[in-house]
Amino acid sequence: MVKLTYDLHIHSCLSPCAEEDMTPSNIVSMAALKELGVIAVTDHNSCRNCPAVQKLASDYGILAVPGMELTTREEVHALCLFPELADALAFDAFVYSRLIKIKNDARIFGNQWVCDEDENVIMEEPYLLINATDISFDDLGALMKEYHGIYLPAHLDRSSNSLLSNLGFIPPGAEFTAAELADLSKLEELRRANPYLKQCRIISNSDAHSLGSIHEPVNEIYCKSNNIEDIFAALASG
Repeated sequence: MVKLTYDLHIHSCLSPCAEEDMTPSNIVSMAALKELGVIAVTDHNSCRNCPAVQKLASDYGILAVPGMELTTREEVHALCLFPELADALAFDAFVYSRLIKIKNDARIFGNQWVCDEDENVIMEEPYLLINATDISFDDLGALMKEYHGIYLPAHLDRSSNSLLSNLGFIPPGAEFTAAELADLSKLEELRRANPYLKQCRIISNSDAHSLGSIHEPVNEIYCKSNNIEDIFAALASG
């Protein structure tokens, strides 16, 4: 077994709520400085900075998992992770077609920049990415099968935009095998109230919107290898 340090919930400068210096290059450099083994950039409703992140991460020997923080119709945040960049970008196109289109006002919400690996801004997304989509949380199981990914309810213990805060319960048809907590000290309390979580692998990420917030190498996951398939197998094993 291989022990990997991880942070699977990081926002880049494509998320309007993130700092402008959260470029793919800076994120990967900080992850390398902090000696993380696995990272995922999971922007709101978009995967379009994942190509640059993946290319840069491979140069540092870091595994970058393509991902997105999806906002469902119910305004529940869910991490969607993919073993292949092509699947992530196909899902990105699907989500964009289901995004409620409201023009972004960068003066209010912040810029939304897609960057290349040299920190050049190659496009600015015109529509506000933190809006909800018209994708239901109940749709995620089937969608992840179609796009070969997995989904994790994000920051279950938070009082807004989480599955438990927005719906108040875990739907009977839920298919997730892993979930994210912001504060792992709340795990036992949440498991007592939600027995479904006893069968889930629980992870904790930074949800970083600034470079300094990216996690130190404090959280670990054990996998057969550092291949992305084995990481997904560990997350899927519950």
